[in-house]
Amino acid sequence: MEFVHYETKERVGYITLARAEKRNALNYEVVTQLKKAFAFAEEDENCKVVVLRSEGKVFCAGADLEYIQRLQENDYHENLADSTHLMELFRLIYTLKKVVIAQIHGHAIAGGCGLAAICDIGFTVPEAKFGYTEVKIGFIPAIVKVFLLRKIGESRAKQLLLTGDLISAEDAEKYGLVNYIVPAEELESRVFDFARKLCFENSKQSMEVTKEMIARVQEMSLEGGLQYAAEMNAIARGSEDCQRGIASFLNKEPIKW
Repeated sequence: MEFVHYETKERVGYITLARAEKRNALNYEVVTQLKKAFAFAEEDENCKVVVLRSEGKVFCAGADLEYIQRLQENDYHENLADSTHLMELFRLIYTLKKVVIAQIHGHAIAGGCGLAAICDIGFTVPEAKFGYTEVKIGFIPAIVKVFLLRKIGESRAKQLLLTGDLISAEDAEKYGLVNYIVPAEELESRVFDFARKLCFENSKQSMEVTKEMIARVQEMSLEGGLQYAAEMNAIARGSEDCQRGIASFLNKEPIKW
């Protein structure tokens, strides 16, 4: 694909935004190609963990504003179809069966910050800036707020979404937008090592079910969530991975997932 590349390396699937000349800005075609790449990675037997990264100096500058300007000529239904297209990408990443790691080597702004934040784990460099600048241009951070509220809570989400201010990598880590800050020269290797650790030390099935439960339980009442958790706990006990893992532990045998 022209704007998104996909490759695997030792069970790690890399999805790379390759529109550096436009600061990896998102338009309909880029979103289409990202959706195809993530859907492919989910089914790729050679991929156990996914890494989202990009080329150029900027991780992602958000929506392509020239593209958005053209969309202003559309009617409501045409614009709804386009925004639904982006929503489907975010939902796909959030619900993907595999762990998704964001490798953020540069600024992540507006929709680009949403793209980074929606990943399960985020690595970034000290120099990167983060923020949702939509309100500064009369736009709204509509889709990302659904996920951002879950990730960092209402108070921090309001601060970021209503001010539109950029924050440092250090603050992004403190707020919970990202998990790790590493030197730029170590970013690629640290992400790869982390992804490989998940590949070899953790059950694919366990990570998939745990990620799904994290997404679903937040929609439930306390009693509903506890009942759901008890049911999933019971199912997990009978799974092949659980039986294999416990047997290996009790027999003091190393297990390679």
